[in-house]
Amino acid sequence: AARGRGPRRARASAKLVEGAPTLAIAGVSGAVGQEFLEVLAEREFPYGKLKMLGSSRSAGSKYTFEGVEYTVEELTDEALEGVDIALFSAGGGVSKKFGPKAAENGCTVVDNSSAFRMTEGVPLVVPEVNPEAMAHMKVGSGGIIANPNCSTIICLMAVTPIHKAVGVERMVVSTYQAASGAGAAAMAELEQQTREVLAGEEPTCDIFPRQYAFNLFSHNSDVGPNGYNEEEMKLVNETRKIWSEPDVMVSGTCIRVPVMRAHAESINLQLKGELSEDDAMKLLENAEGVSIINDRANNSFPTPLDVSGKDNVCVGRVRQDISQPGNKGLDLFVCGDQIRKGAALNAVQCAEQLLKNSGIL
Repeated sequence: AARGRGPRRARASAKLVEGAPTLAIAGVSGAVGQEFLEVLAEREFPYGKLKMLGSSRSAGSKYTFEGVEYTVEELTDEALEGVDIALFSAGGGVSKKFGPKAAENGCTVVDNSSAFRMTEGVPLVVPEVNPEAMAHMKVGSGGIIANPNCSTIICLMAVTPIHKAVGVERMVVSTYQAASGAGAAAMAELEQQTREVLAGEEPTCDIFPRQYAFNLFSHNSDVGPNGYNEEEMKLVNETRKIWSEPDVMVSGTCIRVPVMRAHAESINLQLKGELSEDDAMKLLENAEGVSIINDRANNSFPTPLDVSGKDNVCVGRVRQDISQPGNKGLDLFVCGDQIRKGAALNAVQCAEQLLKNSGIL
């Protein structure tokens, strides 16, 4: 298991296999970097050699993974030489600096930042949704695969089965986003602020410019001239690219809530074809990576705690939209772990898909 900041014991082990690809993790000290290690171990990801990379500040730190102690190297072009697959979660600037050169040298970069998501020719992939987007990629050929934004992944895990069945005309999403989306420091500040507020002290506001504990506010990304913030526009543009549907209508309102690591989303759909509530439930029950909590009798539906540390997204509150005629409107509520399926797990699944494309897995 990985030991570092905030570790949890892995339930299985990654496989050190002679001749398997050389794997690197860029940004290993961060929340997502540590989750990469956890997920790799749990899913028994085969690797021949592992490199842990980070900033000059992180270089020299030590982490034990699968009983072997690793020293973090500074992320440089040279450090990526000979690497077959690199999982990046070190910020967009770092990805832009090192990703393209690594890809030119035969490394496949799975990038968790927004740097390449909308770049023409770079596949934006949720493996349960559009694995065909990266079907041409193999180990050794080099290239970049973009991990979608966390809120997009969680949303499309639930909505895509419905879209594939009858088509989505319009989607309106309201998100309730956890601290983890802003990194480990934001999670620590939420915990610190909670203690301070309960003690009657002024809350420390280093990460966000306002109190976060016992509060919520519009997502902290920049607001554009159309009134939508960057997070909301990611949902719009990434959905269109992943579905290859440039005209699908999407609108979002993204809110930061004082929850540690799992996002929640309220989703309203206007459908192209009719779909009953029962048929929608069957689609969701059969969808890979989706679990159902939809107990009306006991008013039990998905919560962030239900999915924290879990692979699957959870769907509930599934109901016909009574404001739309016929069976062409649907409401649902979705929760998913932001660090896991919203980031690390999805990236590792992309790497697994790469191995499958190459006949390795």
